[in-house]
Amino acid sequence: MPPKLDAKRFRTELMRCFTGDGKKSPLPFICALLIIFEIFLNVYIVQRIKYTEIDWSTYMQQVKCFLNGELNYANISGDTGPIVYPAGHLYIYSILYFLTNQGTSIRLGQYFFVILYIFNLVAVFNIYNQVRKVPPYVLMMMSFTSYRIHSIYSLRLFNDPIAMFALYCSINLILYRHWKSAAFLFSIAVSIKMNILLFAPGLLLIFLEETGLRNTIKYLIICALTQILLGLPFLLTHPVSYITSAFNFGRVFLYKWTVNWRLIDEKLFLNRHFHLSLLTLHIFLLILFFGKRYSRLLSSPRFWSKNSFKSIISKSNQEKSSNQRILFTLFASNLIGITVARSLHYQFYVWYYHSLPYLIWSTNYSTVSKLCLMGIIEFCWNIYPSTTFSSGLLHLAHVSLLSALCV
Repeated sequence: MPPKLDAKRFRTELMRCFTGDGKKSPLPFICALLIIFEIFLNVYIVQRIKYTEIDWSTYMQQVKCFLNGELNYANISGDTGPIVYPAGHLYIYSILYFLTNQGTSIRLGQYFFVILYIFNLVAVFNIYNQVRKVPPYVLMMMSFTSYRIHSIYSLRLFNDPIAMFALYCSINLILYRHWKSAAFLFSIAVSIKMNILLFAPGLLLIFLEETGLRNTIKYLIICALTQILLGLPFLLTHPVSYITSAFNFGRVFLYKWTVNWRLIDEKLFLNRHFHLSLLTLHIFLLILFFGKRYSRLLSSPRFWSKNSFKSIISKSNQEKSSNQRILFTLFASNLIGITVARSLHYQFYVWYYHSLPYLIWSTNYSTVSKLCLMGIIEFCWNIYPSTTFSSGLLHLAHVSLLSALCV
């Protein structure tokens, strides 16, 4: 006779599967199923939902200028304006230019981004598998529920997803302590889009805590040399034009696309003093979050010695060298920058979307509050065009999350 089904035990095992409780986590198996599901979902999106032209044609026009021999960044432009990204962006989209028959086979471009999205999920899932902090059902929600993220990848073809994929690959290398490769890939990500620099304060702290001052200097040199080598054709011909265009920190954003500052008028949005206030607040929040850790490092006499500081850190406080500490530092650093950003456009959601579950589950909020916070942020990013209410609610969600993380 078949064994009698124990309904209570079945429910318990089912709950463990979705929550990740128990000694053996089902997370890898669930992630594999999610990857398979996402493949079919994204193919369906590409086949059934109309592509929306925003920046792809401009990228292709800029690439065409470059491939025709133009090395002056001031002369590389398209329908929506001159190029504002470093050289890595040009190289990536030059490859796509050839793969898509000079940008005309948009469907091929969409499938490239579908593949990119799947590989990005693999990188993200591996990060979460390393720390096992977030319940599997939350990762299922992260995959299933975001209309905006699927749209950004499969229907818009922005460069933000490419930069974030390189960033998540770099974080994976950090978790496996492959520091040189991680520094190189981090710089590659920066060369595609500068938003990756929001992770830089946290990355510097991780380098110092984990590897010591001397090694940190080496990794910073790797980052710098990577930028120089990638930008060499432009630096040798029109260096001022390249640096001021590709690394323009004073870039003015259009008010009509802002997601986070619709609650103020356009005049204040464009005001330089407002921008400087946000920069000051950014620095203050970084000091608030990481100031003690930096000061503890810099005040140690052995930190300035020739010996590696790694052994001191690992012996004094093993928690600081853990993967959870590394992820918290990197993701919180990025969140701070996003919270006080001069403007967030809809494609910028990918800058922190896949890190939100980790950050939210790092708080002491109740499970219901955590899920509500995820839902509120998703709701705000799906309001188009943004409103005073959606912008204010997004700021409230960001501040609530930062406040809980700072405790």
